[in-house]
Amino acid sequence: MSPPLEHGEHTSGTTRRSLLAGVAALGALGAAGCSRVATASTEDGGDLLERLRAAGVVRLGIAGEIPFGYIDKNGELTGEAPELAEVIFKRLGVDRVQPVPTEFGSLIPGLNSQQFDVVAAGMYVNPERCEQVIFADPDYQMLDAFIVRKGNPKGLRNYQDVVEKKAKFATGTGYAEIQYAVDAGYAEGDILIVPDQVAGLNAVEAGRVDVFAGTALTVREVVKKSGRTESTEPFKPLVEGEPHVDGGAFAFRPTETNLRDAFNVELRKLKQSGELLRILKPFGFTEAEMTDLTAKELCGG
Repeated sequence: MSPPLEHGEHTSGTTRRSLLAGVAALGALGAAGCSRVATASTEDGGDLLERLRAAGVVRLGIAGEIPFGYIDKNGELTGEAPELAEVIFKRLGVDRVQPVPTEFGSLIPGLNSQQFDVVAAGMYVNPERCEQVIFADPDYQMLDAFIVRKGNPKGLRNYQDVVEKKAKFATGTGYAEIQYAVDAGYAEGDILIVPDQVAGLNAVEAGRVDVFAGTALTVREVVKKSGRTESTEPFKPLVEGEPHVDGGAFAFRPTETNLRDAFNVELRKLKQSGELLRILKPFGFTEAEMTDLTAKELCGG
C-alpha cells in the first residue's frame, strides 16, 4: 500500500499504495482544514504536544484511502489511523482530531510545511521517507496478495510466478507492488496501472489482466464482493533478494521528537493490552497484521 511518493509516484525504493478514490469528496473538509498550524518549535524535541493540549485539537493529514484514513458516506472521519489517533491523543490530553484531506503524495510536504500536525494515513515506513520525517513505530504490518480468477488457473502466488508465466499484471497508482514486480523482472511498461483495488478487481473479472497485486488486507476485502475472483494467500515480496514485510505508521516533523516519543509510549500500551487489535479490527485488520516491528528497523537501522 507506497511513496513522498506514495502511497503517489514510486521510485526504486519501496513505496506504498495510494487509493485516492474518494479524495474529491473530501474537498469541503479540506478547505475548512487547510489553514496552517503554528510554526515549528526550535526547542529541543519540540513543544508541539504542549501546544496541541492547549488548543484541544490535533490536525491529521489523511489521503482518502480505505481502510487507512477517509471520510465515510455520512461525512464522518474514520479509518484505522484516525480511530487510533483519537484514542492515543485523548490519552495524551488532546480531546479532538480534525482531518485535513490531501493526496497521498502531498502528505509529507504538507506535514513539513505546517499544514497539519501529523500524518495519519497508514503510511509505509521506508528509508527514503525516514530522511524527511520521523515515524512512530508501526501500528500494523502488511504482506501482499493477488486478485486472481476463481481457482487461480495460472497458479500465480508471487511476483516470480507472474514473470515466469508471462501473466498480464496490474496494480494501483503509486503502489509499492509496482517496484516489487519490476524487481522480479516484470517490465514496468507492461504493467497496467489502475486507480485502486476496485478497478483492479474489475480488470481481473473482465479478463483484461490475469492478476492484480495489492495488500493482503485490501485484496481480501474487495474479493468478498466478487463471485468470479479470489485472493491468494498472503506472501512476502522480495526486496534486494530478501523477503520483506512492510509496516505502516504515523509520521511527524523531524523536530517533534517529544510528541513522537509520547505517542510511541501510548501505542506500546495498546499493543501490550490487545486494545490495538480491537481498534483496528473493524477495518479488516487481524492478528496477522499486528507487529513488533520498529521504525528504526524499517528506516534501515
